[in-house]
Amino acid sequence: MPMEITFELSDEDLDHFRSVMRDSRERISELDDNTLIRNTRELIDQIRTSNASEFVRERIGLMETLISMTVDPHWAMQAQDRPKVMQALAYFSEPDDLIPDEIPGLGFLDDAIMIEIVCRDLKHEIEAYRDFCVYRVAEVHLSGREVLDTERSEWLEDRRRQLHFRMHRRRRMRESRGD
Repeated sequence: MPMEITFELSDEDLDHFRSVMRDSRERISELDDNTLIRNTRELIDQIRTSNASEFVRERIGLMETLISMTVDPHWAMQAQDRPKVMQALAYFSEPDDLIPDEIPGLGFLDDAIMIEIVCRDLKHEIEAYRDFCVYRVAEVHLSGREVLDTERSEWLEDRRRQLHFRMHRRRRMRESRGD
């Protein structure tokens, strides 16, 4: 019979985890971004073939989103966000993390916690990226063009126009209600 355990991390605990992430990046600073991404993808594959808990498995999708944000040429992640993601990926690239991955049931728990911390820190950026992806798919579907056939500036201009249209529509609705 499975057992559920709930715990709360204090601000000090979260600061400690963030510090461990930063230290990981410093310890393996010789690895470039592509190596960190490749190592993280290998960890994702390892977790998928393991008997990791549901908590851990649910975070894999978040990790894949973080990787996509870093490699998507149309998104072009902002410079101030990239180090946070790369610190997290560095943690996953380090074989000796807080809880060795080989420990059954617990090995990937620290990895999942790190994913959760980074995703909370980048919540708004992740939401914006997901919105961008949905928008991109809709545009490809409507225009019939492939993603790679469209320049990034075209995507941004189209998105800007869409946001302006929505803003004006909301203003008209508010004015018609007398707000």
